[in-house]
Amino acid sequence: MIVCVNKMDDKATAYGEARFNEIATEVKTYLKKVGYNPDKVPFCPISGWVGDNMIDKSVNMPWYKGNTLL
Repeated sequence: MIVCVNKMDDKATAYGEARFNEIATEVKTYLKKVGYNPDKVPFCPISGWVGDNMIDKSVNMPWYKGNTLL
């Protein structure tokens, strides 16, 4: 399982690390409640519309050091 945080290109998110972390924290809380170990679930910020971090690393999110979706 991998959790993708989509719409990082949205004006409200603006490719921001703080917003990504906020969303990831909320989802990790939910995953724990339903029985998953959130420390073992990778999170990936993507933009499905623009293609950021889907295949190639995004220049818009230099703060993200993890893998791409594919």
